[in-house]
Amino acid sequence: MKFDYLFRNVTVIDGSGGPEYRADVAIKDDTIAEIAPAIGGQALHEIDGTGRVLAPGFIDVHTHDDINVIRIPEYLPKISQGITTVIVGNCGISAATATMKGSVPDPMNLLGDVTQFIYPTVAEYAHAVEQARPAINVGTLVGHTALRNNHMDDLFRTATEDEISGMRKQLRLALEQGALGLSTGLAYASAFQSSTEEVMALAEELAAQKGIYTTHLRSEFEPILDALDEAFRIGRHGKVPVVVSHHKCAGAKNWGRTVETLKLFDKVREQQDVSCDCYPYSASSSTLDIKQITDEFEIVITWSEPHPEIAGQSLKQIAESWSMTLLEAGKLLMPAGAIYYNMDEQDVRRVLSYPVTMVGSDGLPNDPMPHPRLWGAFPRVLGHYSRDEKLFPLTVAVHKMTGMSAARFQLPKRGLVKCGYFADLVMFDPQTVRDVASFSDPQQPAAGIEAVMVNGVMSYGQDKQVIGRAGRFLRR
Repeated sequence: MKFDYLFRNVTVIDGSGGPEYRADVAIKDDTIAEIAPAIGGQALHEIDGTGRVLAPGFIDVHTHDDINVIRIPEYLPKISQGITTVIVGNCGISAATATMKGSVPDPMNLLGDVTQFIYPTVAEYAHAVEQARPAINVGTLVGHTALRNNHMDDLFRTATEDEISGMRKQLRLALEQGALGLSTGLAYASAFQSSTEEVMALAEELAAQKGIYTTHLRSEFEPILDALDEAFRIGRHGKVPVVVSHHKCAGAKNWGRTVETLKLFDKVREQQDVSCDCYPYSASSSTLDIKQITDEFEIVITWSEPHPEIAGQSLKQIAESWSMTLLEAGKLLMPAGAIYYNMDEQDVRRVLSYPVTMVGSDGLPNDPMPHPRLWGAFPRVLGHYSRDEKLFPLTVAVHKMTGMSAARFQLPKRGLVKCGYFADLVMFDPQTVRDVASFSDPQQPAAGIEAVMVNGVMSYGQDKQVIGRAGRFLRR
């Protein structure tokens, strides 16, 4: 048999969490055809992988790349990290199923402007992804805020029974067309007034279609235990798995409390299927929220519509130069984006190393000065946390980015280096892999990622260029 690609002498970390081993791995068409200590057959392309790790392509379970994967199909920020699949539609905001009547409400404006919301169904979104042929695979959740915006004239109240009924119908169709599940962003003002019962009613649609429920909790600050309890109750009511998005304890008064939150996870996991994702940084990033303005930690402005010239400056610097309070300056900058240095490093480590935590970047691709997680999250886990800090072995790091994520989001034949699975693969140097993106210079590809293959097509190489685009839309 003539193979298309043959990786020789690689150290295989297969994504299962099991031990690494040395092997040759052969690819034919879009599939892993053979794995053996030595493969004799011929191949069109042979790659010497001595001293290199071959792993499943990384799955970024928490992204806001909905529109960018279509608009910029090369999608260098993700493929350059070894990411081969992104899950979009997180935090209650999705391009799929969203229709805009007027201006785009916060935080849906993170995805793009009104002209870019042109996918009223998941089928139309899937078609657009397939037409664009991005470098990476794309699966989508349906956003609760997107549904609310479609069916309500006012997002700052609870939905009526008729409105909930309309949302349920639309969610059902989306799931039938291949959406992975429902996401909420209950902390945002545009969804904060929704009742637990409103979300429970939508969650009822998920079980029949084996969908998943992911949530940006109602609060990541002091009321976090109540917010977690609400999320778990919604999952129990809908009989569906729950993923807590970017789990953290935000705000200086909350630091150290992941000891409590993870204890709650332990207890609840005995009864129901709950997990979380996390990005490997102690700073968060979102739209500028007046409620989060404080002098307890640094806030850096990443963009501002009325004052684009201040991108990259701290709110404190801006307020001082304008001779006003932080709050007054914040109000003048709106709408705007911000990086909040609002987490404790020990909390980040605790969550990242928790057994059912997956890795997600949560990067915001439209920020002029994005949080470095957009370009650096996955290599940072491999290099900084696994190799340098020895927080967990490399096999565990890879599992959190691949096999665990594929199983959780039910992506068949992805997430493992296994015969018969799709050839989504990344080859990297375990000694040099690291994140290069920094807060001062965030748009930089990682070091040590040497080859990325998507569906059997070599898509990214050592020259740090996208050389192939073979991504697919992944239906549940």
